Formats: sequence, C-alpha cells, structure tokens
Amino acid sequence: MTFDYDKYLTEAISSIKAEGRYRVFNDIKRNCGDFPRARHFSGEKERRVTVWCSNDYLGMAQHPKVLEAMHKALDECGAGSGGTRNIAGTNHYHVLLERELASLHGKEAGLLFTSGYISNAATLSTLAMTLPGCVVFSDALNHASMIQGIRGSKAVRHIFRHNDPKHLRILLEQTPRDVPKIIAFESVYSMDGDIAPIEEFCDLADEFGAITYMDEVHAVGLYGPGGGGIADQLGCMDRITVLEGTLAKAFGVMGGYITGSRMLIDTVRSFSPGFIFTTSISPVLAAGALASVRHLRKSSTERKKMHKRVVQLKQMLKDRNLPIMPSDSHIVPLLVGDPVLCKQVCDTLLEEFNIYVQPINYPTVPKGTERLRLTPGPLHNDEMMDDLVNALTVIWERLKLRRAA
Repeated sequence: MTFDYDKYLTEAISSIKAEGRYRVFNDIKRNCGDFPRARHFSGEKERRVTVWCSNDYLGMAQHPKVLEAMHKALDECGAGSGGTRNIAGTNHYHVLLERELASLHGKEAGLLFTSGYISNAATLSTLAMTLPGCVVFSDALNHASMIQGIRGSKAVRHIFRHNDPKHLRILLEQTPRDVPKIIAFESVYSMDGDIAPIEEFCDLADEFGAITYMDEVHAVGLYGPGGGGIADQLGCMDRITVLEGTLAKAFGVMGGYITGSRMLIDTVRSFSPGFIFTTSISPVLAAGALASVRHLRKSSTERKKMHKRVVQLKQMLKDRNLPIMPSDSHIVPLLVGDPVLCKQVCDTLLEEFNIYVQPINYPTVPKGTERLRLTPGPLHNDEMMDDLVNALTVIWERLKLRRAA
C-alpha cells in the first residue's frame, strides 16, 4: 500500500482550519493615484475598500517620480534583467541603486537581493558559515528570514530575550572572546512596533568583539533625516556592521539589500548561493526603487505626514478604550487575543464597512496575542480615520471583545 499523500496534506490543512488560523488571501487591486483605496474581488462581486494594513507605508508605489522612472526603464531595458548578476544580469540600474543604498547608510558598498527575506537568510547564513567557529546571538523575536539564515549556517546560536541587553551580556560572557560573534537583531519589530536598544547592543559588540547585523526593513525610508532608518535617527549607522533593508515597504517597490564594508559585501557576493544562483531583480524595479530612495533622502514631507497620522490614530483608539498594544513606532497593533474572533473582526470590517485589515495570527505572533496590525499613512485622511475607529467601536461592542485595561 502506497502512502496517501492527499490524505496527509488534507489533514494538515484541516488542523490549521480547526484552530481558526487558516489564511485567506484577499483579492484586491490597488487604485493607482487613489491609494489607500482599492477594489476587492469576491466571486462576481467587486467593492471599493480602504486598505489599513499595507506595508507601502508612504504610498511611494504610486509616486509620480517612481512611476516615471519605471516607465523610462521599461522603454530602455525591457521587462527582465536577463540573468543572474554574474551572467548578463547586472544592469546599470542595479549598480546605481547599490551605490545609492550604500550612501544612504554611510557604508562602502551595497548588494541587492530579490527580497528582504532572501537578503536576511542568505547573508546571515553566508557570514556565519564563512567565519570559523562563528557564534550567533539572535533576538528572540527576530524575523523568520533571520532565523532561517542562522539555522542554515549550522553555527552555534544563542537566543537572547527580546530587546534585553542584560541577557545578551550574560550569553556573551559565557562565550570565548577569541571566537567570531554576530549579534543579530531588528530595529523596528513589525508586529509589536517596539524598537531595539541599538546603542546598548553596539556597546556590547564593542566590548566583546562582535559584529552587529541589524534588520531595518520596517524603518528605512521612515526614520532619520535622510530616511536611513532608526540608526540614521540615532546617528549610529557607523556602529552597525551590516545594515539590511527592503525596497518593498516604505520605498514602495520590491527587493532587499544589505550594506556594509566593501570586503564584507564582496564576501557575501562571492559565497552566497542565495545571491549567486538567483536571477537579478528587473531593472524596472531597480529604477523605481532608485527614484524612491533619492526622493525620500531629500523629502521629509511623507514621513512627517505619516507620523502625524500614527499619533492621531493611536489617540483615537485610546479615546474609545480599544485595546491598542504599546508601540514606539508607526505600527499600531490592536489586540484581539483569539484567532477565530480576529478573523471575524476583519471579515466584518470588510463586508459591512468596506475596510480591509488582515488578521495576524500564529505563527506570525504567539498564540493568544492575535491582533489587527494597522498601518496609518500620509494618504489616510480624516474621514478614513473616523470610519475605521467608528467601525472598530461598533464591532468591539457587538462581539463583546476585551477593552483596554
């Protein structure tokens, strides 16, 4: 008797459906020039919705400079890159973008990847494998891509309590000083919205001879005088060995990258399978990202508007006694605490109020902390803000959900 593959896979899917955390992908079409409005498709039905969960934090995906640059690159280069970076796939737009990103973060060099996930996984895996006897110290809430890279390296790894320099110190003290060490953490944690004690981690790296690897994907473009992230805001970019970011969130396009010393970047470029054997991003995407980075380095208008909306929404939710979770950043998490109810809230927002928010469930967040993750941006207006908060108030009362303590 052969193995019943369909039966096993059906049971696996049924188990997550039973827990209420089966993921449904909402079918939407963003309206260029009218974001955060979009059209939602369900069967034969189509409705106009307001998006409140996008990572296009500043609406740069529809910025005229970005669109113009992408149209120009499409006419110049065609659609795709034509190969891996080593074999015909290094377009001049890639070179210009890598230089711009290195300059943004005050580093000698940059390297593009197809996504932020790949840039984390490939870089951490390569560095930890290349450095002899490397020990990696990883924050307990690091992104899955960082965890994947660290595990893939087969290096010794220690997990320190989230944003806890004291626990990190204890682990460092137990590690021989003459072995190479990587301290890996994020600046802004995307589900809780808290910010790492970056300077304290850098102090420990200096004291114990470690290098620092920081994921800034939810901060680049949004913080600092030039949009270089939290490290830019704190004036400590020079203390971070590897600054990793994305082009798919605040910059509004697609792709990931790292920046660092010329030798470190060359090492990853030369040894990482995740870079070497992957077709490079389209020059059209690179051109759009380049235009976005250049614009946000000069313009703080979008950042200021976004942060104003964030402060406004947090206060509006507090005024209604809705259970907003503590957040030091632009991320606005609203606690539900149950996967079934979380999906019910989101379904009701969509079906009755034409508001699109995606439920955040395990394994993205721990069980019992299921939530809505709201991302107010500069293009959300007062009417949209009122509609969201009023709808949430109605649903919270109807479902008798927990209120703020």
